[in-house]
Amino acid sequence: METLNFPLFAITSILFWVAASVVSTIKIKRKLLIVNILSILGLIIFSTFITLLWMKLERPPMRTLGETRIWYSVFMALIGIIAYNRWKYAWFFIYSNFFAVLFLVINILMPENFSKSLMPALQSVWFVPHVIVYIFSYALFGASSLVAAYGLWLYYNDKYKDEVLALADNLVYIGFGFLTMGLLFGALWAKEAWGHYWTWDPKETWAFLTFLAYLVYMHFRNYHSNKTKIHLWILTVSFGILLLAWYGVNYMPSAKNSVHTYTQQ
Repeated sequence: METLNFPLFAITSILFWVAASVVSTIKIKRKLLIVNILSILGLIIFSTFITLLWMKLERPPMRTLGETRIWYSVFMALIGIIAYNRWKYAWFFIYSNFFAVLFLVINILMPENFSKSLMPALQSVWFVPHVIVYIFSYALFGASSLVAAYGLWLYYNDKYKDEVLALADNLVYIGFGFLTMGLLFGALWAKEAWGHYWTWDPKETWAFLTFLAYLVYMHFRNYHSNKTKIHLWILTVSFGILLLAWYGVNYMPSAKNSVHTYTQQ
């Protein structure tokens, strides 16, 4: 991403987020305030980049996989700082920042050439809300998968605490709400662009499978509250399905005729 010197914005934000993560692990006065200041500065800097990029391109920077990664990074950092203020889990804050940083590093190593053009199907009022709520839900589910991975490590080391799944539940319930909105916005967009609310396009199919996977988690969690290990594994598998919906489907043979292949360009 060479436009607007992406590496400069990204590295500056990374430094702030890494510094915030380090501070969250040490005992100092006004730690919460310092962590908040560092995290928010990182968010402001990178949000400024997104705003400038949007203005320069004269379109929402949400067309390619690389562009969705920059939103994912911002949302992961945002979720991390909100959760840290709410629950004070330093480990979760660090994990969230790690993945925010990881996606920025991927974009630094895999730069994109931006184009102002948008294919006709993307020139819709539903484009921005559909992508925003989807990526935000993906960030929340990504955060829940971090909780699941941590929970499994604790479980197999006989250190599990009930607060782990309580945090995962909050992330999943909010994420599921945004995912549902994303599906609805997508259906309305499809009707406007292609004349049908649903066509069982490969991307649509995997998005629906993601919806079902997290629905299974919520129902199983509700009716079998004592099956901790199964809950954690369902969360892990669900995120795997989500990754297939977001990335993997683009490389499947069935995606050749998909109307969603623009995300690879």
